[in-house]
Amino acid sequence: MTPTPRYAFIKAQWHADIVDRAYDGFAELIPAAQIDVFDVPGAFEMPLIAKDLAQTGAYAAIACAALVVDGGIYRHDFVAQAVVDGLMRAGLDTSVPVLSVSLTPHHFQETPHHTAIYREHFVEKGREAARAALMIGKTRAALAA
Repeated sequence: MTPTPRYAFIKAQWHADIVDRAYDGFAELIPAAQIDVFDVPGAFEMPLIAKDLAQTGAYAAIACAALVVDGGIYRHDFVAQAVVDGLMRAGLDTSVPVLSVSLTPHHFQETPHHTAIYREHFVEKGREAARAALMIGKTRAALAA
């Protein structure tokens, strides 16, 4: 009997009211009982924790969610690129799929209108990450057969 796969979901807490919605979408397709959730301060911390989790061998895939916005102090595009590169490297180094739900909007304003748009968008991006995790698992199972 094949064990039930487990998934990790890492959420950056910067803009948590928006980012947490990605987990909601993910859990629509993968039962919450199969998901372990981990919070990190921001996007920059996700690659290290993703690699640590992947190295345990406990997860079929790891999804990472963050909203990287232009705060006017640092180059958000630099941070976003470093995060995505780090997540990809974590997956390649460990052979565990590490999926990014990390968005970097060009024009984000903390208004009710933008917040509502991005909250809903993160739900859909969470669903997309779940579909990707399931598809990768199915493809890997077919390759192993």
